[in-house]
Amino acid sequence: MYQPSHFAAPAGDACANLMRAHPLATLVTTQDGALTADAVPLLYDGAASLLRGHVARANPLWRLADGLSVLAVFSGPQAYVSPGWYPSKATNPRVVPTWNYAVVHAHGRLRAVDDAPWLLDFLRRLTARHEADQQRPWSMDDAPADYLQQMAGAIVGIEIAVERIEGKFKLSQNRSATDHAGVVAGLQARPDVASQALSALMKRD
Repeated sequence: MYQPSHFAAPAGDACANLMRAHPLATLVTTQDGALTADAVPLLYDGAASLLRGHVARANPLWRLADGLSVLAVFSGPQAYVSPGWYPSKATNPRVVPTWNYAVVHAHGRLRAVDDAPWLLDFLRRLTARHEADQQRPWSMDDAPADYLQQMAGAIVGIEIAVERIEGKFKLSQNRSATDHAGVVAGLQARPDVASQALSALMKRD
């Protein structure tokens, strides 16, 4: 991706944290010589440098992309930025609108995993991860075993060995400290969730 140095992701766990907070990735693959994209929730294992997920058995992705290089795009908070939020506009009107956002690209090779024990173990870990903040977490044990086996038979696991991660956090780093603070204040004044999340990210990074 186009990556000006001042928009590079912060050092440390910023990319991993974004992938975990926004696990619904756009998985870009090549099928029959054409690019295609699928929305797939992926669980990131930083220690093993792996992304794991599953797709419908009817989805040709797991057959056609098995063994091939793929790109998983994780999109974080994003919002429009008004030039009216820049205090510097009062003395220098040469400003224009822009868009702030955070995105992570994970490149790697995909492996299809058509293995029932692997899949059921992964589904338990995936469910536990996403049910953790529920008041009464749902467990796979809450569903009949034969039903789970039937549903698991309709999906196939995928595993991506991550070879490279790129993060772009465009958070007004190219503006002065006062203009940056003006953008944060402008976003905080908006009621939508995306603007609030972006302002929180800007205050952290």
